This record gives sequence, structure tokens and C-alpha cells, in this order.
Amino acid sequence: MLEKKFLELEYIDKGKSAAEIADKLDCSAGKVNYWLSKYGIPKRNLSQSQYLKQNPNGNPYKLKKINSKQDWFLYGLGLGLWWGEGNKVSKSAIRLGNTDADLINYFLLFLREIYQVDESRLRFGLQIFSDINPRKAKTFWCKELNVHENKFQKIVVSKPVNKGTYRRKCEYGVLTIYFSNTKIRDNIYDAIQALRTEGIANIAQSVERIHGGSQ
Repeated sequence: MLEKKFLELEYIDKGKSAAEIADKLDCSAGKVNYWLSKYGIPKRNLSQSQYLKQNPNGNPYKLKKINSKQDWFLYGLGLGLWWGEGNKVSKSAIRLGNTDADLINYFLLFLREIYQVDESRLRFGLQIFSDINPRKAKTFWCKELNVHENKFQKIVVSKPVNKGTYRRKCEYGVLTIYFSNTKIRDNIYDAIQALRTEGIANIAQSVERIHGGSQ
């Protein structure tokens, strides 16, 4: 017989799998699963199990309680930036690319202040045209964003489609922010969907509901 408190501690609180618990007890995973079911402890699905493996220390972010006008402004600004400029295709990460360093910095501030993301999980991508100096471009973005170059993925170099005014608009390439986490992506996506359906008037209630259910 396995004790309920022990299973709750190992399976729920520590996030261990039935197989890991079985190894610890030197018994079969079937026995662990039997007692989990017996005690009515809900089993994790595949996506939940994968999330725990990818995030063994819990969520790599912590939602801030939004109270001040400044926080509300930053929250709305961040949602608007991702709504307009973010990559909606990815289901597992927050991605936003632009050539404007100020825009990128405001979105970074949104992630850091409102979602209090784990800085070690932030990554940056850079796409440039072949007539742009890679070192000069990376140095520019490192300075503007105040981040180390080891945060950057391999620079993507493309041939310019045609000559024209793009160099003035894209002198240092397109910088993309990456923060890989399904929950934070879903949280921001859900907040925007709430805006679509419920409107600005009910945004405070929507935020409270969404944030309260995604810790």
C-alpha cells in the first residue's frame, strides 16, 4: 500500500512521473498508477508531462499583480505590440520581430516587468541582408538592448530582393525576441482573445480571470 500524502508530495508537488516514483520505491509503475487512481489523484496528460520535463523548477515567469496606471499602460502596450507584430503561428513560444530598437525594448520591458520572465530563457534572433555587416549589426543590437552576444542565435543572412530604401529602414537587420514557454504564450493569446470578444470596458475583469487561472 502506498500512502496518499506521499503520492501527492511526489506526483503533484514535486512533479515526478509514475515511473520515477516507482524507481524510488523499487516497485512497478503499474502499482503507482493503481494507487494514484485509487486516491483520485488526477493523472497528467502527455502535454502536461512534457511541460514539467521542460520546466522542472516550475513556470519560468511570474505574473505581476497589475494595480498601478503605469502597469496597466505597460500591459496594454505589450499586448498591442504582440497583437500587431508578434508571431501567432508558434504555439510554444512568444516571438516578436522588428527593426525598431525602441519597440523591441518596450516589449522586453513588458516581458520583464509584467511577466517577470526568467532572463536566462530569453533568446534573440537576427536576420540581415548580405550587404549588412554581421558584426556591426550584432554589436548595435547588443548595445541597444543591453544584452550579451551569447544570447543570440546564428545570424540569418538573406540576399536583398531589390535595391531601394530598405537600408534606411533595416540598417541593422530584423531583431526577433524569443521566449519559449507554452503557458506564457497561451496567456498572452487568451488576453488578446478576451479583448476581441469582451472589449476594453471589461479588460480588468478579463485580466483577473485569465491571470488567476494561469499561475
